[in-house]
Amino acid sequence: MTNYVIWTLLIPLLAGIIMLFIPQRVILQRTISIIASIILLINTVLLVFQIQTDGIQKMELGGWAPPFGIILVGDMLSGLLVLTTALVIIPILIYSFSSIGVEREKKYYYSIFFFLVTGVLGAFLTGDLFNMFVFFEVFLLSSYVLIVHGSTQKQLRESFKYVLINILSSALFVIGVAYLYAVIGTLNMAHLGERIASLTEPAPILTVIALMFLIIFGLKGAIFPLYFWLPASYTAPPTAIGALFGALLTKVGIYAIFRTYSIIFVHDPAYTHTVLGVLAALTMIFGVIGAVAHKDVTKILVYNVIVAVGFVLFGVSTMTEAGYQGAIYYVIHDMIIKAALFLLIGALVTVGGTKYLKQMGGIIKYHPALGWLFLVAVFALVGIPPLSGFIGKVLLIQGGTTVGDYWIVFLMMVASLLVLYSMIRIFLQGFYGKSVLSSKEEHGTTKGLLFPISLLIALSVLLGIGAEFLYPFVQTATEVLLQPELYINAVLKE
Repeated sequence: MTNYVIWTLLIPLLAGIIMLFIPQRVILQRTISIIASIILLINTVLLVFQIQTDGIQKMELGGWAPPFGIILVGDMLSGLLVLTTALVIIPILIYSFSSIGVEREKKYYYSIFFFLVTGVLGAFLTGDLFNMFVFFEVFLLSSYVLIVHGSTQKQLRESFKYVLINILSSALFVIGVAYLYAVIGTLNMAHLGERIASLTEPAPILTVIALMFLIIFGLKGAIFPLYFWLPASYTAPPTAIGALFGALLTKVGIYAIFRTYSIIFVHDPAYTHTVLGVLAALTMIFGVIGAVAHKDVTKILVYNVIVAVGFVLFGVSTMTEAGYQGAIYYVIHDMIIKAALFLLIGALVTVGGTKYLKQMGGIIKYHPALGWLFLVAVFALVGIPPLSGFIGKVLLIQGGTTVGDYWIVFLMMVASLLVLYSMIRIFLQGFYGKSVLSSKEEHGTTKGLLFPISLLIALSVLLGIGAEFLYPFVQTATEVLLQPELYINAVLKE
Protein backbone atom coordinates (compact mmCIF):
# COMPACT_ATOMS: atom_id res chain seq x y z
CA MET A 1 0.00 0.00 0.00
CA THR A 2 1.31 3.46 -0.88
CA ASN A 3 2.39 5.39 2.18
CA TYR A 4 1.09 8.88 1.61
CA VAL A 5 2.74 10.14 4.81
CA ILE A 6 6.31 9.71 3.58
CA TRP A 7 5.49 10.89 0.05
CA THR A 8 4.21 14.14 1.54
CA LEU A 9 7.82 14.87 2.51
CA LEU A 10 9.61 13.26 -0.42
CA ILE A 11 7.75 15.13 -3.18
CA PRO A 12 8.82 18.69 -2.20
CA LEU A 13 12.26 17.48 -1.08
CA LEU A 14 13.00 15.76 -4.40
CA ALA A 15 11.63 18.73 -6.36
CA GLY A 16 13.92 21.09 -4.44
CA ILE A 17 16.96 18.86 -4.99
CA ILE A 18 16.30 18.48 -8.74
CA MET A 19 16.02 22.24 -9.22
CA LEU A 20 19.39 22.81 -7.50
CA PHE A 21 21.01 21.46 -10.66
CA ILE A 22 19.18 23.73 -13.12
CA PRO A 23 19.36 27.26 -11.63
CA GLN A 24 19.53 28.98 -15.04
CA ARG A 25 16.60 27.06 -16.54
CA VAL A 26 13.83 29.31 -15.24
CA ILE A 27 10.97 27.96 -17.39
CA LEU A 28 11.89 24.39 -16.51
CA GLN A 29 12.02 25.27 -12.82
CA ARG A 30 8.57 26.84 -13.02
CA THR A 31 7.23 23.73 -14.74
CA ILE A 32 8.74 21.37 -12.18
CA SER A 33 7.42 23.55 -9.35
CA ILE A 34 3.84 23.45 -10.59
CA ILE A 35 3.94 19.73 -11.40
CA ALA A 36 5.46 18.90 -7.99
CA SER A 37 2.94 21.07 -6.14
CA ILE A 38 -0.02 19.48 -7.98
CA ILE A 39 1.31 15.98 -7.23
CA LEU A 40 1.77 17.03 -3.59
CA LEU A 41 -1.82 18.29 -3.49
CA ILE A 42 -3.19 15.01 -4.87
CA ASN A 43 -1.08 13.06 -2.37
CA THR A 44 -2.30 15.10 0.59
CA VAL A 45 -5.95 14.75 -0.50
CA LEU A 46 -5.47 10.98 -0.61
CA LEU A 47 -3.77 11.10 2.80
CA VAL A 48 -6.70 12.98 4.38
CA PHE A 49 -9.26 10.53 2.99
CA GLN A 50 -7.08 7.60 4.07
CA ILE A 51 -6.98 8.98 7.64
CA GLN A 52 -10.75 9.50 7.61
CA THR A 53 -11.34 5.95 6.37
CA ASP A 54 -8.60 3.91 8.07
CA GLY A 55 -7.66 6.02 11.08
CA ILE A 56 -4.35 7.56 12.10
CA GLN A 57 -1.49 6.70 9.73
CA LYS A 58 2.09 6.15 10.85
CA MET A 59 5.41 5.21 9.30
CA GLU A 60 8.30 3.80 11.29
CA LEU A 61 11.48 4.91 9.55
CA GLY A 62 14.28 2.35 9.58
CA GLY A 63 11.99 -0.33 10.97
CA TRP A 64 12.45 0.83 14.58
CA ALA A 65 9.23 0.67 16.53
CA PRO A 66 8.20 3.66 18.65
CA PRO A 67 9.20 5.10 21.02
CA PHE A 68 12.77 4.23 20.00
CA GLY A 69 12.77 5.07 16.30
CA ILE A 70 11.92 8.03 14.12
CA ILE A 71 8.22 8.00 13.33
CA LEU A 72 5.93 10.03 11.10
CA VAL A 73 2.31 10.28 12.21
CA GLY A 74 -0.61 11.52 10.16
CA ASP A 75 -3.73 12.18 12.19
CA MET A 76 -6.55 14.38 10.91
CA LEU A 77 -5.18 17.60 12.42
CA SER A 78 -1.82 17.22 10.70
CA GLY A 79 -3.56 15.90 7.57
CA LEU A 80 -5.75 18.99 7.25
CA LEU A 81 -2.78 21.29 7.75
CA VAL A 82 -0.60 19.54 5.15
CA LEU A 83 -3.54 19.63 2.73
CA THR A 84 -4.04 23.35 3.31
CA THR A 85 -0.30 23.92 2.86
CA ALA A 86 -0.41 22.09 -0.48
CA LEU A 87 -3.39 24.21 -1.55
CA VAL A 88 -1.79 27.52 -0.58
CA ILE A 89 1.62 27.05 -2.21
CA ILE A 90 0.21 26.66 -5.74
CA PRO A 91 -1.19 30.23 -6.04
CA ILE A 92 1.93 31.62 -4.33
CA LEU A 93 4.10 29.87 -6.91
CA ILE A 94 1.97 31.20 -9.78
CA TYR A 95 2.20 34.72 -8.29
CA SER A 96 5.98 34.29 -8.08
CA PHE A 97 6.21 33.71 -11.83
CA SER A 98 5.05 37.28 -12.49
CA SER A 99 6.50 39.09 -9.51
CA ILE A 100 9.67 37.59 -8.05
CA GLY A 101 11.92 38.46 -10.99
CA VAL A 102 14.09 36.28 -13.23
CA GLU A 103 17.30 37.17 -11.39
CA ARG A 104 15.90 35.90 -8.10
CA GLU A 105 14.50 32.82 -9.84
CA LYS A 106 17.99 31.98 -11.09
CA LYS A 107 19.37 32.12 -7.55
CA TYR A 108 17.77 28.87 -6.33
CA TYR A 109 14.46 30.51 -5.36
CA TYR A 110 12.29 27.49 -6.17
CA SER A 111 14.65 25.00 -4.52
CA ILE A 112 14.68 26.97 -1.27
CA PHE A 113 10.90 27.43 -1.54
CA PHE A 114 10.38 23.66 -1.63
CA PHE A 115 12.92 23.00 1.13
CA LEU A 116 10.94 25.38 3.34
CA VAL A 117 7.72 23.56 2.45
CA THR A 118 9.42 20.23 3.30
CA GLY A 119 10.33 21.54 6.75
CA VAL A 120 6.82 22.82 7.40
CA LEU A 121 5.20 19.54 6.32
CA GLY A 122 7.71 17.56 8.37
CA ALA A 123 6.91 19.57 11.48
CA PHE A 124 3.22 18.78 10.97
CA LEU A 125 3.84 15.05 10.52
CA THR A 126 6.63 14.17 12.94
CA GLY A 127 5.77 12.02 15.95
CA ASP A 128 8.53 13.11 18.32
CA LEU A 129 9.81 16.39 19.68
CA PHE A 130 13.44 16.02 18.64
CA ASN A 131 12.51 15.55 14.99
CA MET A 132 10.09 18.44 15.31
CA PHE A 133 13.17 20.48 16.23
CA VAL A 134 14.98 19.09 13.17
CA PHE A 135 12.14 20.02 10.82
CA PHE A 136 11.89 23.44 12.47
CA GLU A 137 15.55 23.97 11.57
CA VAL A 138 14.93 22.83 7.98
CA PHE A 139 12.26 25.46 7.35
CA LEU A 140 14.06 28.10 9.40
CA LEU A 141 17.31 27.70 7.44
CA SER A 142 15.29 27.99 4.24
CA SER A 143 13.53 31.08 5.57
CA TYR A 144 16.90 32.66 6.40
CA VAL A 145 17.82 32.38 2.74
CA LEU A 146 14.45 33.59 1.46
CA ILE A 147 14.28 36.62 3.74
CA VAL A 148 17.53 37.96 2.23
CA HIS A 149 16.85 36.68 -1.29
CA GLY A 150 17.63 39.64 -3.52
CA SER A 151 19.84 41.33 -0.90
CA THR A 152 18.07 44.67 -0.61
CA GLN A 153 19.15 46.91 2.25
CA LYS A 154 15.89 46.39 4.15
CA GLN A 155 16.08 42.62 3.76
CA LEU A 156 19.62 42.49 5.11
CA ARG A 157 18.74 44.78 8.02
CA GLU A 158 15.65 42.86 9.11
CA SER A 159 17.18 39.44 8.50
CA PHE A 160 19.68 40.02 11.31
CA LYS A 161 16.90 40.39 13.87
CA TYR A 162 14.95 37.46 12.39
CA VAL A 163 17.94 35.10 12.44
CA LEU A 164 19.01 36.16 15.94
CA ILE A 165 15.56 35.58 17.44
CA ASN A 166 15.17 32.19 15.80
CA ILE A 167 18.63 31.05 16.86
CA LEU A 168 17.65 31.96 20.42
CA SER A 169 14.37 30.06 20.17
CA SER A 170 16.17 27.04 18.67
CA ALA A 171 18.65 27.04 21.56
CA LEU A 172 15.74 27.16 24.02
CA PHE A 173 14.09 24.31 22.10
CA VAL A 174 17.14 22.08 22.61
CA ILE A 175 17.27 22.98 26.31
CA GLY A 176 13.54 22.26 26.69
CA VAL A 177 13.89 18.91 24.94
CA ALA A 178 16.82 18.01 27.21
CA TYR A 179 14.89 18.90 30.37
CA LEU A 180 11.84 16.96 29.24
CA TYR A 181 13.93 13.90 28.39
CA ALA A 182 15.70 14.10 31.75
CA VAL A 183 12.38 14.15 33.61
CA ILE A 184 10.28 11.71 31.52
CA GLY A 185 12.89 9.66 29.66
CA THR A 186 11.41 9.83 26.16
CA LEU A 187 10.75 12.32 23.36
CA ASN A 188 8.12 10.43 21.39
CA MET A 189 4.99 12.56 21.80
CA ALA A 190 2.64 9.61 22.26
CA HIS A 191 5.00 8.04 24.79
CA LEU A 192 5.34 11.36 26.62
CA GLY A 193 1.56 11.63 26.82
CA GLU A 194 1.25 8.08 28.11
CA ARG A 195 3.93 8.47 30.78
CA ILE A 196 2.74 11.85 32.03
CA ALA A 197 -0.87 10.62 32.18
CA SER A 198 0.24 7.65 34.28
CA LEU A 199 1.81 9.87 36.96
CA THR A 200 -0.35 10.10 40.08
CA GLU A 201 1.25 13.40 41.12
CA PRO A 202 3.16 15.05 38.25
CA ALA A 203 6.22 16.95 39.46
CA PRO A 204 5.94 20.76 39.42
CA ILE A 205 8.95 20.81 37.09
CA LEU A 206 6.61 19.54 34.34
CA THR A 207 4.56 22.72 34.57
CA VAL A 208 7.76 24.76 34.29
CA ILE A 209 8.77 22.76 31.21
CA ALA A 210 5.26 23.25 29.76
CA LEU A 211 5.63 27.03 30.11
CA MET A 212 9.12 26.83 28.64
CA PHE A 213 7.73 25.12 25.54
CA LEU A 214 5.01 27.77 25.38
CA ILE A 215 7.78 30.40 25.19
CA ILE A 216 9.64 28.37 22.54
CA PHE A 217 6.63 27.82 20.33
CA GLY A 218 5.33 31.29 21.18
CA LEU A 219 8.45 32.79 19.60
CA LYS A 220 7.74 30.78 16.45
CA GLY A 221 4.01 31.50 16.48
CA ALA A 222 4.23 35.20 17.48
CA ILE A 223 2.34 35.20 20.78
CA PHE A 224 2.35 38.29 23.01
CA PRO A 225 4.91 39.53 24.02
CA LEU A 226 7.13 37.49 21.68
CA TYR A 227 5.82 38.85 18.37
CA PHE A 228 8.06 41.94 18.22
CA TRP A 229 10.30 40.46 15.50
CA LEU A 230 7.46 39.62 13.09
CA PRO A 231 6.12 42.91 11.60
CA ALA A 232 9.40 44.07 10.08
CA SER A 233 10.61 40.58 9.14
CA TYR A 234 7.48 39.62 7.18
CA THR A 235 7.37 42.91 5.26
CA ALA A 236 11.05 42.88 4.24
CA PRO A 237 11.11 40.17 1.51
CA PRO A 238 9.21 40.25 -1.81
CA THR A 239 5.44 39.76 -1.71
CA ALA A 240 5.41 36.05 -2.65
CA ILE A 241 7.90 35.21 0.10
CA GLY A 242 5.97 37.32 2.61
CA ALA A 243 2.79 35.44 1.65
CA LEU A 244 4.57 32.12 2.19
CA PHE A 245 5.79 33.26 5.60
CA GLY A 246 2.44 34.73 6.65
CA ALA A 247 0.45 31.69 5.55
CA LEU A 248 2.72 28.95 6.92
CA LEU A 249 5.45 29.84 9.40
CA THR A 250 3.45 31.12 12.36
CA LYS A 251 1.06 28.19 11.86
CA VAL A 252 3.85 25.73 12.65
CA GLY A 253 4.30 27.32 16.06
CA ILE A 254 0.53 27.24 16.58
CA TYR A 255 0.40 23.57 15.55
CA ALA A 256 3.19 22.72 18.01
CA ILE A 257 1.18 24.31 20.84
CA PHE A 258 -1.93 22.51 19.58
CA ARG A 259 -0.13 19.18 19.74
CA THR A 260 1.83 19.54 22.97
CA TYR A 261 -0.99 21.18 24.93
CA SER A 262 -3.49 18.47 23.97
CA ILE A 263 -1.36 15.32 24.33
CA ILE A 264 1.64 16.06 26.56
CA PHE A 265 1.05 19.01 28.88
CA VAL A 266 -2.45 18.23 30.11
CA HIS A 267 -1.49 17.44 33.70
CA ASP A 268 -2.23 20.94 35.08
CA PRO A 269 -4.68 22.67 32.70
CA ALA A 270 -6.03 24.95 35.41
CA TYR A 271 -2.67 26.72 35.29
CA THR A 272 -1.06 26.05 31.89
CA HIS A 273 -4.17 26.53 29.78
CA THR A 274 -5.26 29.56 31.78
CA VAL A 275 -1.88 31.15 31.02
CA LEU A 276 -2.36 30.21 27.36
CA GLY A 277 -5.83 31.83 27.33
CA VAL A 278 -4.57 35.06 28.90
CA LEU A 279 -1.66 35.26 26.44
CA ALA A 280 -4.09 34.61 23.58
CA ALA A 281 -6.25 37.54 24.75
CA LEU A 282 -3.22 39.84 25.05
CA THR A 283 -2.07 38.76 21.58
CA MET A 284 -5.44 39.80 20.16
CA ILE A 285 -5.33 43.17 21.93
CA PHE A 286 -1.79 44.20 21.03
CA GLY A 287 -2.08 42.80 17.52
CA VAL A 288 -5.16 44.84 16.73
CA ILE A 289 -3.66 47.98 18.32
CA GLY A 290 -0.75 47.68 15.88
CA ALA A 291 -3.13 47.13 12.96
CA VAL A 292 -5.22 50.20 13.79
CA ALA A 293 -2.23 52.43 14.55
CA HIS A 294 -0.25 51.88 11.35
CA LYS A 295 -0.61 53.74 8.07
CA ASP A 296 1.66 51.31 6.21
CA VAL A 297 -0.62 48.78 4.46
CA THR A 298 1.92 45.96 4.79
CA LYS A 299 2.26 46.54 8.54
CA ILE A 300 -1.53 46.65 8.95
CA LEU A 301 -1.77 43.21 7.39
CA VAL A 302 1.13 41.74 9.39
CA TYR A 303 -0.37 42.88 12.69
CA ASN A 304 -3.58 41.14 11.65
CA VAL A 305 -1.52 37.94 11.38
CA ILE A 306 -0.77 38.37 15.08
CA VAL A 307 -4.45 38.88 15.93
CA ALA A 308 -5.32 35.56 14.25
CA VAL A 309 -2.70 33.78 16.38
CA GLY A 310 -4.60 34.96 19.45
CA PHE A 311 -7.92 33.72 18.07
CA VAL A 312 -6.62 30.21 17.38
CA LEU A 313 -4.78 29.81 20.67
CA PHE A 314 -7.86 30.93 22.58
CA GLY A 315 -9.67 27.94 21.10
CA VAL A 316 -6.84 25.64 22.20
CA SER A 317 -6.92 27.05 25.72
CA THR A 318 -10.61 26.18 26.21
CA MET A 319 -10.01 22.39 25.79
CA THR A 320 -13.64 22.07 24.62
CA GLU A 321 -15.04 20.40 21.53
CA ALA A 322 -16.35 23.67 20.09
CA GLY A 323 -13.12 25.49 20.99
CA TYR A 324 -10.94 22.92 19.25
CA GLN A 325 -13.23 22.80 16.22
CA GLY A 326 -13.23 26.59 15.99
CA ALA A 327 -9.44 26.71 16.26
CA ILE A 328 -9.04 24.11 13.49
CA TYR A 329 -11.53 25.82 11.18
CA TYR A 330 -9.94 29.19 11.85
CA VAL A 331 -6.33 28.12 11.29
CA ILE A 332 -7.27 26.56 7.93
CA HIS A 333 -9.20 29.71 6.99
CA ASP A 334 -6.36 31.94 8.10
CA MET A 335 -3.71 30.10 6.08
CA ILE A 336 -5.75 30.65 2.93
CA ILE A 337 -6.97 34.19 3.50
CA LYS A 338 -3.65 35.54 4.78
CA ALA A 339 -1.91 34.22 1.68
CA ALA A 340 -4.58 35.97 -0.43
CA LEU A 341 -4.27 39.24 1.47
CA PHE A 342 -0.47 39.28 1.26
CA LEU A 343 -0.73 38.85 -2.50
CA LEU A 344 -3.46 41.50 -2.73
CA ILE A 345 -1.47 44.01 -0.71
CA GLY A 346 1.57 43.24 -2.86
CA ALA A 347 -0.43 43.96 -6.01
CA LEU A 348 -1.80 47.16 -4.45
CA VAL A 349 1.70 48.38 -3.61
CA THR A 350 2.89 47.41 -7.09
CA VAL A 351 0.34 49.56 -8.92
CA GLY A 352 0.31 52.35 -6.34
CA GLY A 353 4.06 52.64 -6.05
CA THR A 354 3.84 53.14 -2.28
CA LYS A 355 2.83 51.26 0.85
CA TYR A 356 1.53 54.33 2.72
CA LEU A 357 -2.21 55.02 2.76
CA LYS A 358 -1.81 58.80 2.59
CA GLN A 359 -0.10 58.47 -0.78
CA MET A 360 -2.72 56.14 -2.30
CA GLY A 361 -6.16 56.68 -3.73
CA GLY A 362 -8.59 55.83 -6.51
CA ILE A 363 -6.86 52.62 -7.55
CA ILE A 364 -10.20 50.84 -8.09
CA LYS A 365 -10.85 53.19 -11.03
CA TYR A 366 -8.18 51.43 -13.09
CA HIS A 367 -8.14 48.07 -11.27
CA PRO A 368 -11.73 47.23 -10.29
CA ALA A 369 -11.11 43.47 -10.10
CA LEU A 370 -8.27 43.99 -7.65
CA GLY A 371 -10.44 46.25 -5.50
CA TRP A 372 -13.42 43.92 -5.30
CA LEU A 373 -11.23 40.87 -4.65
CA PHE A 374 -9.68 42.79 -1.77
CA LEU A 375 -13.10 43.62 -0.33
CA VAL A 376 -14.22 39.98 -0.45
CA ALA A 377 -10.97 38.95 1.25
CA VAL A 378 -11.54 41.51 4.02
CA PHE A 379 -15.09 40.23 4.59
CA ALA A 380 -13.75 36.67 4.77
CA LEU A 381 -11.02 37.74 7.19
CA VAL A 382 -13.42 39.26 9.68
CA GLY A 383 -15.92 36.42 9.40
CA ILE A 384 -18.90 37.84 7.56
CA PRO A 385 -21.21 34.93 6.64
CA PRO A 386 -21.12 32.79 4.61
CA LEU A 387 -17.38 33.32 4.09
CA SER A 388 -14.72 31.11 5.69
CA GLY A 389 -13.94 33.12 8.83
CA PHE A 390 -17.53 32.97 10.11
CA ILE A 391 -17.73 29.28 11.12
CA GLY A 392 -14.46 29.35 13.03
CA LYS A 393 -15.38 32.44 15.02
CA VAL A 394 -18.84 31.15 15.92
CA LEU A 395 -17.31 27.93 17.26
CA LEU A 396 -14.60 29.85 19.14
CA ILE A 397 -17.30 31.97 20.80
CA GLN A 398 -19.22 28.82 21.69
CA GLY A 399 -16.11 27.21 23.15
CA GLY A 400 -15.26 30.30 25.18
CA THR A 401 -18.73 30.67 26.65
CA THR A 402 -18.79 26.96 27.53
CA VAL A 403 -15.87 27.42 29.94
CA GLY A 404 -17.00 30.87 31.12
CA ASP A 405 -14.28 32.94 29.40
CA TYR A 406 -16.74 35.69 28.59
CA TRP A 407 -14.19 38.46 28.87
CA ILE A 408 -11.95 36.85 26.22
CA VAL A 409 -14.99 36.27 23.98
CA PHE A 410 -15.82 39.96 24.35
CA LEU A 411 -12.24 40.94 23.50
CA MET A 412 -12.31 38.66 20.46
CA MET A 413 -15.48 40.34 19.17
CA VAL A 414 -14.04 43.82 19.74
CA ALA A 415 -10.80 42.76 18.06
CA SER A 416 -12.78 41.48 15.07
CA LEU A 417 -14.49 44.84 14.67
CA LEU A 418 -11.15 46.64 14.85
CA VAL A 419 -9.66 44.22 12.32
CA LEU A 420 -12.53 45.18 10.00
CA TYR A 421 -11.84 48.87 10.65
CA SER A 422 -8.09 48.49 9.96
CA MET A 423 -8.64 46.66 6.67
CA ILE A 424 -11.64 48.62 5.40
CA ARG A 425 -9.49 51.76 5.75
CA ILE A 426 -7.25 50.36 3.05
CA PHE A 427 -10.23 49.79 0.77
CA LEU A 428 -11.85 53.19 1.38
CA GLN A 429 -8.65 55.23 1.20
CA GLY A 430 -6.41 53.19 -1.08
CA PHE A 431 -8.97 51.90 -3.57
CA TYR A 432 -11.86 54.35 -3.22
CA GLY A 433 -10.15 57.56 -2.23
CA LYS A 434 -9.30 60.44 -4.52
CA SER A 435 -7.16 59.32 -7.48
CA VAL A 436 -3.48 60.08 -6.95
CA LEU A 437 -2.09 58.55 -10.15
CA SER A 438 -3.43 58.28 -13.67
CA SER A 439 -3.29 54.93 -15.47
CA LYS A 440 -0.12 56.10 -17.27
CA GLU A 441 1.57 57.17 -14.04
CA GLU A 442 1.09 53.85 -12.24
CA HIS A 443 4.29 52.14 -11.22
CA GLY A 444 3.42 48.54 -12.13
CA THR A 445 0.85 46.16 -13.50
CA THR A 446 -1.40 43.44 -12.14
CA LYS A 447 -0.74 41.24 -15.18
CA GLY A 448 -0.34 37.65 -13.97
CA LEU A 449 -1.21 38.59 -10.37
CA LEU A 450 -5.02 38.41 -10.30
CA PHE A 451 -5.36 34.74 -11.26
CA PRO A 452 -3.53 33.28 -8.22
CA ILE A 453 -5.31 35.77 -5.95
CA SER A 454 -8.66 34.69 -7.41
CA LEU A 455 -7.79 31.04 -6.70
CA LEU A 456 -7.22 31.79 -3.02
CA ILE A 457 -10.38 33.91 -2.73
CA ALA A 458 -12.36 31.11 -4.38
CA LEU A 459 -10.90 28.63 -1.88
CA SER A 460 -11.96 30.89 0.97
CA VAL A 461 -15.50 31.19 -0.38
CA LEU A 462 -15.72 27.42 -0.88
CA LEU A 463 -14.43 26.84 2.64
CA GLY A 464 -17.30 28.94 3.99
CA ILE A 465 -20.02 27.57 1.75
CA GLY A 466 -18.72 24.00 2.06
CA ALA A 467 -18.25 24.05 5.83
CA GLU A 468 -20.71 21.16 6.16
CA PHE A 469 -18.52 19.01 3.89
CA LEU A 470 -15.42 19.84 5.96
CA TYR A 471 -17.13 19.26 9.31
CA PRO A 472 -16.65 15.45 9.52
CA PHE A 473 -12.91 15.89 9.00
CA VAL A 474 -12.70 18.62 11.63
CA GLN A 475 -14.73 16.46 14.00
CA THR A 476 -12.29 13.56 13.49
CA ALA A 477 -9.37 15.89 14.27
CA THR A 478 -11.14 17.17 17.38
CA GLU A 479 -11.79 13.66 18.70
CA VAL A 480 -8.04 13.01 18.87
CA LEU A 481 -7.44 16.29 20.70
CA LEU A 482 -10.18 15.55 23.23
CA GLN A 483 -9.14 11.91 23.62
CA PRO A 484 -5.33 11.83 23.36
CA GLU A 485 -5.36 8.09 24.07
CA LEU A 486 -6.56 7.64 20.46
CA TYR A 487 -3.30 9.16 19.23
CA ILE A 488 -1.23 7.35 21.86
CA ASN A 489 -2.70 3.94 21.06
CA ALA A 490 -2.40 4.43 17.30
CA VAL A 491 1.31 5.26 17.63
CA LEU A 492 2.43 2.85 20.36
CA LYS A 493 0.24 -0.17 19.74
CA GLU A 494 0.84 -2.69 16.96
